[in-house]
This record gives sequence, structure tokens and C-alpha cells, in this order.
Amino acid sequence: MAREENRETVGPMARMAATLAKKMRLRKGLTQAREGALMGYTGAAISAMERFVHPVSDEMLVHLERILGDGLGIFEQLRVPVSLEKLPEQFRNYSQIEQKAVALWLYANHVVHGLFQTEPYMRALIAGGYPKPSPERVEELVMGRMARKALFDRTPTCEIELVLDESVLLRPIGSVDIMREQLLYLADCARRSNVNLLVLPLDAALGGEYSGDRGNLEIVESPDHTHASYLEIQGESVLITDRAKVSKLMQRYAKIRAQALDPRKSLGLIERLAGVQR
Repeated sequence: MAREENRETVGPMARMAATLAKKMRLRKGLTQAREGALMGYTGAAISAMERFVHPVSDEMLVHLERILGDGLGIFEQLRVPVSLEKLPEQFRNYSQIEQKAVALWLYANHVVHGLFQTEPYMRALIAGGYPKPSPERVEELVMGRMARKALFDRTPTCEIELVLDESVLLRPIGSVDIMREQLLYLADCARRSNVNLLVLPLDAALGGEYSGDRGNLEIVESPDHTHASYLEIQGESVLITDRAKVSKLMQRYAKIRAQALDPRKSLGLIERLAGVQR
């Protein structure tokens, strides 16, 4: 049951959606019970949404567009920002920066980077985490992570480079089938004109240098061409904007990139691991 204390967890975009929904419902002369019946919900569920007791779900936004939208696409346009609000609190500020980025340079060394995960992969990853989230929270986090993928097709284009440690490709998440689908998706991503996907091989340190030993690294370039770095470990995160610190991290990323396979060899390795025959 929705509880009044949940009001504090409902973000501003979900509140905007709920406020618009209530105004448009009243304008159409619908009761909460009648609107709920048209959408497949109870009147109590509509009431909870309008009172900010329970955040509007993605499914509910789809139905609100159908019942109240009048073809304007208002609720449809709110789906992505509402989903992003449901991401973990420490990630929300960065997610807004990420969605506006003109370029991203990413290094992932334990699982596939969130932007590049398939839905089954991310669902298995999130559901299998600790502490174990509720099924409802799993779906919220999956929807929020899927919403981030709008960045791939955004106009103006965002240039994205990802260096994946080879160990990530060898670590199956969920099942063998889920992992194969993930590998095939990575191969598809690598063929995008705005994506550069590289693999840091397992034997990268044999030459005496290994720059990927300090974990994941994300560097973002904003529309005004300033740079920031986002680091996350064990559920804690930090956004770094100090120019000297960001410069050092950019240099470290350049070292990681230099030790990776080139794009053609990286794609070939991913395809071989996925069982693609050439």
C-alpha cells in the first residue's frame, strides 16, 4: 500500500506529471475511479499518484497519454525524465550531465557499462545485487537505465567511446543466452557511427604497464566544452570537476586506451566470443 512518507521520494518530474494529470482529468470531468477504470487501475492508485504518495510509473504514463494526452505527447515526453529520476540518488545529478554530453569517454572493468547493457543483462545484474532489491525496484532501475539509451540517438549527436576490459566479456551474467545476446548487442553498438568500442585485453599488463588497475572511469564533455569525471564504487560516487584532477584522469584514460585493441580487432574478439562465424 502506498504510504504518505513516500511523498519525499517522488521527484520533481513525477510531481509535474501527477499535477498535469490531475488538471487534465478535472478538465475532462473524470473522477479518479473513472480514469482508473479507463487505464486499468483503481481509483486509489490514481489518488496515490496525484497526491505524490506513489510515483507515476512508466506504464501509467503510457496510459495517461492515451486517456488524457489529446495527441499532444506531453506524457510521452515525460517518460524519459521520470524514469531517470528513479535511478539511485547518488547517480541522478550525473545522469543529467550525461544526457547533455557532447562526448563521453568510458572505461569499465567489471561489468558492461550501463549505457551498453541489454535489458535482460541489466535486469539479471540488478536483481542479483546486494542488498536484494524488490521486484518493483528492479523494474524502476531497469526503466531508468534503459531511458539513458536515448543518448545514442540524440540530436545533436553525442560521441561515445567505451573501453571494456576483456574480463567483462568473459563473465556471464544471468545465463549463457543472456550473455550471448549482450555480446551481439555490443557488436551492434560498435558499428554505430558515433560509437568507438575498444577491448583492453587480459594480457595488457605483460608489457610492464597497466593503467586500468584503479577501476571504472568516466569522463564527460559538456556542451560548453568543459570536462568532468564521474567515479563510482560500492554504491558510493563522486563527481569531479577540479580541472587538475580531471586532467590527470583524462591522461590515465588515454593510457588505458593506448593499451587496448584497435576497433576492428575489438569487434572481432566480441564476435568470436558471441559465436559469430565469419
